[in-house]
Amino acid sequence: MAVDAARTEDGFTSARAAKVMSAACRAVGIDDRDAELIRLGENALFRLASVPVIVRVARGEQWLPTARTEVAVSRWLAEEGFPAARIVEDLEQPFLTDGHPVTFWHLIVEADRKATYGELGGVLRDLHSLTVPDGVVLPSFSPFDKQELRMDRAVIPRDDKVFLRNRWRELQYKYAELKFETPKGPVHGDAHVQNLMVDDQGRVILIDFEAFCYDHPEWDLMVTAVEHHSLGWQTDEQYADFVAAYGRDLYDWHGYETLRGIQEFGMTTWLMQNVQEDEQTAAEYRRRIAGLRNDDAPRDWRPW
Repeated sequence: MAVDAARTEDGFTSARAAKVMSAACRAVGIDDRDAELIRLGENALFRLASVPVIVRVARGEQWLPTARTEVAVSRWLAEEGFPAARIVEDLEQPFLTDGHPVTFWHLIVEADRKATYGELGGVLRDLHSLTVPDGVVLPSFSPFDKQELRMDRAVIPRDDKVFLRNRWRELQYKYAELKFETPKGPVHGDAHVQNLMVDDQGRVILIDFEAFCYDHPEWDLMVTAVEHHSLGWQTDEQYADFVAAYGRDLYDWHGYETLRGIQEFGMTTWLMQNVQEDEQTAAEYRRRIAGLRNDDAPRDWRPW
């Protein structure tokens, strides 16, 4: 099993995650030999070689409620017939292994194309039209819930920490003043196009439920709106397809600038968790923190 043993700010490394994954697999009788680390972010994701399963290892026990939500959402969406990632059904999940929540998911065999922005708009429109059943308890969207922990643990310059804490308080003040006019409903919470997969049957599948919540739909629209209007990550045609499929452009809303600030702050603090993994990650973090320090400067951020 090839993993990078570099340390992250809280001791959650790729090597540490691999040990937890192996222990969880042993506990449920699954062979973890030749498992492959495919992503290290808020979670570590491993693809097993022995069975078509993805194992997600969270950073610590404080993420256990989030893992429970992910499992509940997957089961609910399966009952709805909604095209979404599925947990392995015959396991009682999540597992708490050596202080880390672990979940097991069916592997999605990908097609030879990526999801489009038009498809993202359509999936979000359909998701927001669902009614959450009484048995599924979802949190409200909390744009600041992980930020303090990230800032406390991040291995970044002290000046950056001071700046980020000041920006964090400023954004909280602006958020408190924000007025929504839309009703609440199911919200993915991290609705970027990379959280869609196209399987080998051509179905567009929604994945990654760790931020799933019950709140205003603007939280899902802000991701692509900021990526386009602030970061320039989509062409005008791609963004127009997204807006046409969903039926709304968040850029026209009075609260866009506040949500833009929250989104860019979250993108920066998410990335800074792994600045010690490699120089590419550290360099991208430096680009993003420089952008936050100058709201009017063009963003040369790169997708991660």
